[in-house]
Amino acid sequence: MVSAVSLVLLGVVIVLHTVFAAVATRFFRLRLKTRFGWVLYSLLLIPVALFATTLVFSGPLGIGTDLGSPVAALGVMIGLPLALGFTLDVLYIPPPEEYDLPDRQ
Repeated sequence: MVSAVSLVLLGVVIVLHTVFAAVATRFFRLRLKTRFGWVLYSLLLIPVALFATTLVFSGPLGIGTDLGSPVAALGVMIGLPLALGFTLDVLYIPPPEEYDLPDRQ
């Protein structure tokens, strides 16, 4: 039986992963001046970081519930936050090109 505390902790981890994915995607969009380089970095590096934090959260800390299979756990802990964070940054936050910054002297 799944307890309410483990479900709440799982939700907190998913929210933290989503925020991390959105911030990391924005960082790559701002730093990389190529057309699709930020997409490659986002799709290759962010899942590695999310996988590492998933191992820490679910291993020594014991946060989360038993989702039945490793594929489901990876989908919920890595795939879902990656898709949500990427979508939040690309669709709902204005692109970096729209901001007018003062010239540095």
